[in-house]
Amino acid sequence: MRIEIHVLQNVAPANLNRDDTNSPKDAIFGGYRRARLSSQSQKRAVRLAFADLLPEEDRAVRTRKLLEKLTGHLAKAGKASAEASEVAQVSLEGLGLGFKDKESEYLLFLGNREIGQLAELILSNWEQLAPLAKASEEGRGKKKVSLPADVKKALEAVFNGGRAVDMALFGRMLADRAEWNVDAAAQVAHAISTHKVDREFDFYTAVDDLNPKEETGAGMMGDVEFYSATLYRYAQLDLDKLYENLQADADLAIRGTEAFLRSFSTTLPSGKQNTFAAHNLPDFIAVVVTERAPRNLANAFLKPVYIRRNRPDDDLMEISIDRLGQYWQELDKAYGQDGDVFFLNLKGVNPEFNGRKVASFEGLIAEVMKRVREKLGG
Repeated sequence: MRIEIHVLQNVAPANLNRDDTNSPKDAIFGGYRRARLSSQSQKRAVRLAFADLLPEEDRAVRTRKLLEKLTGHLAKAGKASAEASEVAQVSLEGLGLGFKDKESEYLLFLGNREIGQLAELILSNWEQLAPLAKASEEGRGKKKVSLPADVKKALEAVFNGGRAVDMALFGRMLADRAEWNVDAAAQVAHAISTHKVDREFDFYTAVDDLNPKEETGAGMMGDVEFYSATLYRYAQLDLDKLYENLQADADLAIRGTEAFLRSFSTTLPSGKQNTFAAHNLPDFIAVVVTERAPRNLANAFLKPVYIRRNRPDDDLMEISIDRLGQYWQELDKAYGQDGDVFFLNLKGVNPEFNGRKVASFEGLIAEVMKRVREKLGG
């Protein structure tokens, strides 16, 4: 079973996702410049939203500070922090992970259960690991750490994803330990605007509150780029892969699916929100529950939508919904329609989506999750 999410969302002036020059990200699509939100920025927003939807043990962390995290676990168990840090480091170096100045050489993505289990194993094998840590500290870098075979095997077995929902959804890739990789169950497209965009500039000044009245100049000035856009956002979830990644935990797969549906549909990246406050919810969400191959419908907007000169009441969102509906029907006619479609539409246009219109976001979630529970038996 596959779940697809199609979102049309208008955002007020914003700079939600920036490049290395602090300009809002964009892309050329169909020969025209479009607003863009990267896949990574949307996944980050989803993971942040998970904090309110899933308990800590069902989530993962992406960090270079694994030693600090493990040291905290070991210190709570009564170990001295300095020694705990050394023992944790030698344990991980024995698995082939490198560290510099107490930080891993690259970002590690680990389930909170994995981290807890690592700490438990280190504690239960303390008598074997502590002497190795002391010897390694005295001659660090001179020779490779060699762990007892049984300890190494037990530590390696921990890296199984830890039934962390965000890791099960978005995967894990470790170049030097491919056997610990997790294939992602979800795919998230770069969001693009349904229309062409031009960047705009906000020139701002700040007044020094303590300036005397006769000094009227600005204490600071600068500019920030932004645009407003009607975005098409798309993601798809392989429910069978999620169930597999979560080690056949049906209840967790159900809760994880609902958390993903809720968070992807309603969250945006947080770039410069203190400046723009572009907290705009979607006007249109369609969810497809199907067994066919996935369909990203961005090509509905290959030709940008636009406001017609003789139609001053045109609405970019309404035109985008109508265009999406037309393309949806064309694909269904050409390739066939399979599965259940549920959609929430806040605008006046009512294109045929070969699906069921729901009155609220909660109604949309309820309909989709009913199908998910039927699949997983929850």
